[in-house]
Amino acid sequence: MSSSVVEEEEEIQCGSTLFEQEELQEMSGVNVGGGYVEVMCGCTSHRYGDAVARLRVFPNGDLEITCECTPGCDEGLSFFCSLYISLFPACFAFLAKWVLIYVHVTCEYKLTPAAFEKHSGRETARKWKNNVWVIVGGEKVPLSKTVLLKYYNEASKKLNRSNKSQGTKVFHRDEFVGCIECGKERRFRLRSRDECRLHHNAMADPNWKCSDFPYDKMTCEAEEERGSRKVYKGCTRSPTCKGCTSCVCFGCELCRFSDCSCQTCVDFTSNVKA
Repeated sequence: MSSSVVEEEEEIQCGSTLFEQEELQEMSGVNVGGGYVEVMCGCTSHRYGDAVARLRVFPNGDLEITCECTPGCDEGLSFFCSLYISLFPACFAFLAKWVLIYVHVTCEYKLTPAAFEKHSGRETARKWKNNVWVIVGGEKVPLSKTVLLKYYNEASKKLNRSNKSQGTKVFHRDEFVGCIECGKERRFRLRSRDECRLHHNAMADPNWKCSDFPYDKMTCEAEEERGSRKVYKGCTRSPTCKGCTSCVCFGCELCRFSDCSCQTCVDFTSNVKA
């Protein structure tokens, strides 16, 4: 038997041992293989309805979502433009009665649950554990009430224990991202892994604009924070700190991502494994 076949069988076996069969038997769209468990998931917007996707759960705690809300939605990231130059949440603009121009944009990474929540047009974002659901016994059940977050929660606890054992508390100050169209800077909080990922993705997007702001509905017309307010970035040592070892992080498991292909994350992941 070739080594590639053996490795593939080991990966499938790994995926099959993530959860007990009884824990997944009533879930819709379950697929086991490749060192992960995949299920059908979705997120509901009161305006646009249900966005359907595939959620993959990995043993290291990573959660990866591939959007299937429309046939043209590739890797969960497709964008539409209307002749009226109106912005709509991705993949749902086709519902409007306007003539649309389809613009396809490919991306090297899949969606995180938080990014999928925003992508679906969900009005109350930043609560993906409750807003993203799976079908269990024919009913929509929030991820927070299923076993699917077991490894995600374990990874978060492990990270917290690691930081405590080292006598350090990982802290990231607020950062700003500038809009390519109006030049205004918008504040990003970096207190959780999800928030760090949203900021990371925004920084990696050379065409980031105010309408891409993940927390609230934002346009270029919205006022920018005053300069006197911007100096307060949340440093625990000094409110108006310009950057110190207490609030500036040069790489940790909270703000670097194994599923991201940018050089910064690749280098960090390689060094951790070394």
